[in-house]
Amino acid sequence: MTVIVRDLRPDVRADAEGFSDTRRLALPYMLSTPESVLHTLTHLHPDAHFGQLVAEEDGEIIGTAQVSVAHDSPEPGQGSANIYVRPDRRNHGAGSLLLRTAEERLGRLGVSKLFTWVLDEPENLAFAERHGFRASRSAWFLRLDLTGALPPLADVPSGVELRTAADFADDPRPLFELDAAASSDEPSDIDVEFTDYEAWVEEHWKHPLLNRELTTVAVVDGRPVAFSVAYTDGQSRYATAMTGTVRAFRGRGLAKLAKNDSLHRARAAGCTEAFTGNDTGNEPMIAINKWFGYEICAKEVRHVRELG
Repeated sequence: MTVIVRDLRPDVRADAEGFSDTRRLALPYMLSTPESVLHTLTHLHPDAHFGQLVAEEDGEIIGTAQVSVAHDSPEPGQGSANIYVRPDRRNHGAGSLLLRTAEERLGRLGVSKLFTWVLDEPENLAFAERHGFRASRSAWFLRLDLTGALPPLADVPSGVELRTAADFADDPRPLFELDAAASSDEPSDIDVEFTDYEAWVEEHWKHPLLNRELTTVAVVDGRPVAFSVAYTDGQSRYATAMTGTVRAFRGRGLAKLAKNDSLHRARAAGCTEAFTGNDTGNEPMIAINKWFGYEICAKEVRHVRELG
C-alpha cells in the first residue's frame, strides 16, 4: 500500500480525529483532542506559517507532522518539524516522507536551521541520525496518579492570594504579562519573545485545552506573580502547561504553592492522571515534581540540522 502526505483538512472532522488519535498513540504523555488540533491550525500567528501534515495509508492517517517557522525568535531562519507515527505503523515510510515534505516547505520559507523532538528510543534516534540530525538538549515526561495521595495544601503566606485564571476573564492582560516574564527564562533552543498580546489571547487564552478554573495564580498586591497553567482533555487527563514565577518573587515557593493548589483542584474535579515535562537539567523543578509524586515515564531529545 502507498503512503501519501497531504495537509490536514480543517473542514473534515475525520482528519482532526485521525491527527489527534495518532498523536495520542505515539505520544501518550501529551494531551490532544480534535478541538485542540484545529485550534492550533487556525489560531497560530500567520508569520509562523504553521501547518499540519498527515501521512495516509489506504485512507487511514498513520503519521503526523507539525511544521512552523520560529517567527517570534529574534534570530531569523529557524523552524521546527515535529513528526510522530503510530507505533504499529512504523517502517512504512511515513516518517521519512513527512520529514521530506516539511523540509521542502520550510526551505521555501527561508528556514536554514530545523529543530525536532525525538523520543529517546533506539528506533527513533536512529531515524534522526540517518536524516542528518544531531542531538542537543533533552526533556523528561512525568506522570502523576491523581487517585493517590497529594502533599497537603500549605498555608498561604501573608500578603499572597490564590486566584484562578477564571478570575481574570474580563481582562487577561496581567496573565499575559506574567506568562511573558516567566517564559523568558524557560530552557529552549530557540529564544522567544512574547510581545503580541492579541496573538497570545487567540493562541493561548482561547486554547480549548486551557482550564481556567484549574489554573492557579498567586497574586501579591493585586499583581499576578506566579502561576500553574492547567490543561485538561474534558475527560480525566490533566497536564501542567506552564509553571513559573517572575524573577522578583522567586525563592518564596509561590510556584510550588500554585501548582499544589491546582493539582488538588484537578483531583476534586475528577481528573485521575496528571502529566508534566521538565528539561533533564532542571534538577530543582524535577525535585519539586517528584515531591508531588510525579514519576518519570519517558524522555525526548531535541535534535537539530542545517537545511540546504
